[in-house]
Parts: sequence; structure tokens; C-alpha cells
Amino acid sequence: MYVRPYQNSDCIKLTELFYNTVHSINAKDYTKNQLNAWATGHEDLKKWDVLFQEHYTFVAVKNNIIVGFGDIDKTGYLDHLFVHKDYQKKGIGSAICDILEQLVNENIIVHASITARPYFEKRGYRVVKEQQVERKGIFLTNYVMVKKM
Repeated sequence: MYVRPYQNSDCIKLTELFYNTVHSINAKDYTKNQLNAWATGHEDLKKWDVLFQEHYTFVAVKNNIIVGFGDIDKTGYLDHLFVHKDYQKKGIGSAICDILEQLVNENIIVHASITARPYFEKRGYRVVKEQQVERKGIFLTNYVMVKKM
């Protein structure tokens, strides 16, 4: 496996990975309605591509398959960190996160899902608050977490 910077041609694969991971890995912590509101399967590719280009975005690849991705902005907001549903717990998320965390000098903030909270806690992030976020009229619980740098 290797980690490389994002390329425009990755965008559709990243949205597919996002959808499949949310609908499988996060299914233990969220209802079907919540999963459908969070990851619709009809993401705005132009919007995602612009966001990934504006942020520091990295993609993990194994055997020519994109197995994970993550992005962080210049202020230290870690926006996405997703690992392919078939490649969980193999160090892929950590490899991406290690790179992202080194790119900013600010404290890092993430809005972690219920599923991701334990992962970020093991990396030294602390919960600042629990919150309810609205997606398409449906509310989902997540956690604002901070890692002091």
C-alpha cells in the first residue's frame, strides 16, 4: 500500500468508497434513514473535487484499488477519513491520518461519527462536545473532537 496526493480522476472512486463505507461500517451505530441522509450515493462530484483540491487530500492505494482517503484544511479541520469497507483495521487510516496531522501546526478538529470516536480517542483526540447534525431533515449524532498539537 502507498499513500499519494489526490488527483481529479479519483473523485468518483472516493465518493463510491465513502458511500459503501458509511452504509456498511457505520450501520451498527446509525439507522438506515440516517445512513441514507449522510451518504446518498448521489454526491455532487464537482463540489467534492473542489473541496479535495482546496484541502490537503491524500489517497491510499493497494493493488491499484483506492482503499482509503482523507483530507484536512489549513486551519486543522480534518474533514474526511474513510477506509474501504474491505480493508478496515489494516493501518490504512493511520497511514493517511499520520500524513494529514503533520501538515498543519494548529490543533486538529474532527467531527467524528459514533463509529469513529474510539479510533480518534486512541490517537489522542478528546471529545469537546456531542452534537446533533442535520442532513436532509434527519439528525445524526457525532462528536467534535480536538487533538492538541
